[in-house]
Amino acid sequence: MPTQDQIREALRAVIDPELRQDIVTLGMVRSIDAHANGVVDVTVSLTTPGCPIRSHFQTGVANAVRALDGVAGVNVSFDVLSDQEKGALQQKLGRGGGLPSGALAQVQNVICVGSGKGGVGKSSVTANLAAALTAEGKRVGVLDADVWGYSQPRMFGLGATRPKVNEQRKIVPPEAHDGIKVMSIGFFMEEDAAVVWRGPMLHKALTQFLEDVDWGALDYLLVDLPPGTGDVSMTLAQLLPQARFLIVTTPQPVAQRVARRSAEMAHKVRLEIAGIVENMSGFVTPDGDRYAIFGEGGGQLLADELDVPLLGTVPLTMALREQADAGTPLVFADPDDPAAQALRQTARGVIAMTPVELPVMQAPPAPAAPAQPAPVGMSLPMA
Repeated sequence: MPTQDQIREALRAVIDPELRQDIVTLGMVRSIDAHANGVVDVTVSLTTPGCPIRSHFQTGVANAVRALDGVAGVNVSFDVLSDQEKGALQQKLGRGGGLPSGALAQVQNVICVGSGKGGVGKSSVTANLAAALTAEGKRVGVLDADVWGYSQPRMFGLGATRPKVNEQRKIVPPEAHDGIKVMSIGFFMEEDAAVVWRGPMLHKALTQFLEDVDWGALDYLLVDLPPGTGDVSMTLAQLLPQARFLIVTTPQPVAQRVARRSAEMAHKVRLEIAGIVENMSGFVTPDGDRYAIFGEGGGQLLADELDVPLLGTVPLTMALREQADAGTPLVFADPDDPAAQALRQTARGVIAMTPVELPVMQAPPAPAAPAQPAPVGMSLPMA
């Protein structure tokens, strides 16, 4: 077996195409573990969770190490440089601005909101959680990754909106309600058109939404996942290795057991589970009466089983449904509604569990230019 020094020397062949230096010189090789069976584990530190050239590093590292005598296999994993490490790298490169690490370079936290089954209110939780985080003074974006059941444009009152393209040829996400940035396949489809895609087309579209959208500086990017554990979830796990997973369930045992499968998927793709949100936690009438029509306790049981926090129990109210159809999140329209109050409490829980980051160092702004309407579809694979 080669020594760690020999492996590290071989990794000098892997060049960061943006920074134009090898990953060893840049300090991006976090760890090297060589095992007696010939398998080598290498951890590479990225400059941002959504690094668009992650696959470049994965292939380069695997090829460089596999070429050494005695190596039977290579496992490549990723983490993210800390702010202090990024600052040291910027000093080493003599850069005063931010590192050129893709469209998500200024996104502090990525939260994927998912569920094991449909019909549990995952999209309405995502929209209102975005509104609640905004009400707490956070900069928020929403990526509607539910490409078959896209609903965020309507929930934010952006149904007829077409995104524009800036002078850097990046898609500018439409904004709604106090600056929430929203991106969805629905902006590029004819109204009520069905999306009939297979895995490779989904991968291409989601990659483009992460690489070619000018998200700018965000405290939180919420990703509204489709139900289940299929292609979209796996693709986003690959593209966003440091994202956190928020599971939405209802109180009833059958929904709680299905949501458990989403947790299993998150473990398999190494996504950290941030917590549980129990939606439809009782129906609250306009008079304030509460009925546990979906049972009780499923969210807490799942949280206990997974050893993660129950971040919120959100009741079902008539206003919650009405405002989703009207295009204004309930948190903004009626902050005193019981569901709105529960969602605000959920947002505070999310803020408490996410790290407080140092201000993002931004590159000098480019000269302003009028944004141009994005052609329908851009280069997205259309149905």
